[in-house]
Amino acid sequence: MEKLNFASDYLEGAHPLILEKLLAANLEKNTGYSTDKYCISAKEKIRASCNAPEAEIHFLVGGTQTNAMVIKYLLAAYQGVIAPATGHISLHEVGAIEHGGHKVLCVPEYNGKLKAADVEKMVKDFQNDGNKDMMVMPGMVYISQPTESGTLYSLKEMEEIAKVCRENDLYLYVDGARLAYALGCPENDVTLPDLARLCDCFYIGGTKCGTFVGEAVVFPKPGLIPHFYSLTKQHGAMLAKGWFLGLQYDALFTDGLYEEIGKKAILLADKIRKKVTQKGWKLCYGSPTNQVFVELPDETLKKVEEKVIVSFWEKTKENDTTIRFATSWATTEADVEKLFLVLDSI
Repeated sequence: MEKLNFASDYLEGAHPLILEKLLAANLEKNTGYSTDKYCISAKEKIRASCNAPEAEIHFLVGGTQTNAMVIKYLLAAYQGVIAPATGHISLHEVGAIEHGGHKVLCVPEYNGKLKAADVEKMVKDFQNDGNKDMMVMPGMVYISQPTESGTLYSLKEMEEIAKVCRENDLYLYVDGARLAYALGCPENDVTLPDLARLCDCFYIGGTKCGTFVGEAVVFPKPGLIPHFYSLTKQHGAMLAKGWFLGLQYDALFTDGLYEEIGKKAILLADKIRKKVTQKGWKLCYGSPTNQVFVELPDETLKKVEEKVIVSFWEKTKENDTTIRFATSWATTEADVEKLFLVLDSI
């Protein structure tokens, strides 16, 4: 019997509406490198959704390349990027930021989030240090929405962080790899226009949110990184068949599809959270989005893994492990019901 797979949210291909549009456009001859009609249309729809008519938008192939490029070219050579200790760039990008020449400056995390006060403290500590000219200067704040722990920054928290950034000459960059699952969550109160208003740069995730591949980088104020288009080509983050990315985003930003596919994943994740709670298992981090974190005794986990593929998250105690169940835009009610049959048997 094939195992159920709830390990991640990028296991499947692309949303059926995207497939339909790709098939219809398959034999068209489109210009290359994101100069085509689909990229132009998608950019206009994203600008409208962000209420940022002047925004500069680029389509890149992946999240790690996006994070590495934005951070590398926004920061001076002597600067680093502040991130929560559990941030994606801190843990799960194999040193891509450091490889680009910049240190990740970790601050405490609270269920995946950082606090504005901790950012301000790091900046003040640097400024007041007698050896600051020999140290890495904070130059940017990196956060993700949702966080690596599936939690959400509230609008109030986002505004507080943005205020500290403005007052201390720091860039604010938001990783939106799973942004559809934030926008589709009932607990969320941060909109795309809010991100465009508060951030220097953010990206709208596609790979984990309904596309085969691709991320849409948004600079609300154009020209922040001169020649970013050329740099994208230089770093291998640009597709010659750029229309392939533009068409997918054009579909995602038609009739509210991007947020809708997030909502479905949240509803199914909520059902898993309810089932886990009924079984008396411990939920972790307070995630309200599509990632469900559960701490299990290792003996129980062994039984789960006989029939379900899950993600290892961390070893929490000597005999306990935290794992993740992830839903996606493609998860079905039938998938969840099959999962429940397994869980009920344990």
